[in-house]
Amino acid sequence: MPSLPDVLAVGGYRLGWSAVRRLPERAAYRLFDGIADLTVARGGKGVQRLRANYARVRPELDDTALDALVKDGMRSYLRYYCEAFRLPDRTPAELEAAVRVEGDGPVRAELAAGRPVVCFLGHLGNWDLAGAWGTRAIGPVVTVAERLKPEEVYAEFLAFRESLGMTILPLTGGGDVFAQLRGHLAEPVLMPLLADRDLTDRGIEVDLCGNRSKMAAGPAALSLASGAALFPVTIRYERVEGSSWRHRIVITFHDRVEPPTTGTTREKATAMTQRCADALGGAIREHTADWHMMQRVFVS
Repeated sequence: MPSLPDVLAVGGYRLGWSAVRRLPERAAYRLFDGIADLTVARGGKGVQRLRANYARVRPELDDTALDALVKDGMRSYLRYYCEAFRLPDRTPAELEAAVRVEGDGPVRAELAAGRPVVCFLGHLGNWDLAGAWGTRAIGPVVTVAERLKPEEVYAEFLAFRESLGMTILPLTGGGDVFAQLRGHLAEPVLMPLLADRDLTDRGIEVDLCGNRSKMAAGPAALSLASGAALFPVTIRYERVEGSSWRHRIVITFHDRVEPPTTGTTREKATAMTQRCADALGGAIREHTADWHMMQRVFVS
């Protein structure tokens, strides 16, 4: 029998998908801002970890400024969920208006030439909105999803993301995910992978904003194994001009990361992952509130 917390979690997600989609847009975002503020006021392990992570990447901030940043960060995080609940109802025109893209020319050129692209992403902005936009505007999207608990919640998110046109592979419990991903790279697909937190014991230690951090080796390893181009990608929010509450995401494709010409495969992957971490770190420093990292990410 499922536990009571699991039942409540599943019920909460299903309520969100049904009720939030029926609310007027402005009311929905105000509701989630209020939930974010209440979450910060209550504290808790997630909020404490978010604050600790922000303190690492923005050591110049005093306590008052850090508290304000945590409030903004939690509002950004809850904005992601509000958008996720409402995303299935977006029209193509609304989806296009919700995204601004920078530096996508080289990525489009690779796909147009029949070659796949691997993207190194962090937990920035709204990656589900970016994926939904990518399937319409750039090409087929193939990615990996971490299994959530309870399993019913994972199934809900899986169905949601697949309904947006993405191909989703489970990180665990579905066989050799690396081999499956490499198989998909035989076609011109866009493969965005969240990699700023290592979920295995094979991560690569890099420098992130002056701190040692463990990141996933997958994007660099797949690029090396398949020959696919590797691009760091960051996502942030910006206010829509003329609105005090409405936002859109800005997707930035950074310069392609070329593999080193010498060294072992591990050494090459480490160098490439560090290049991705550098691009990610710049965005995190500049748009810290849009980095939704409430788990441990730093080594010390």
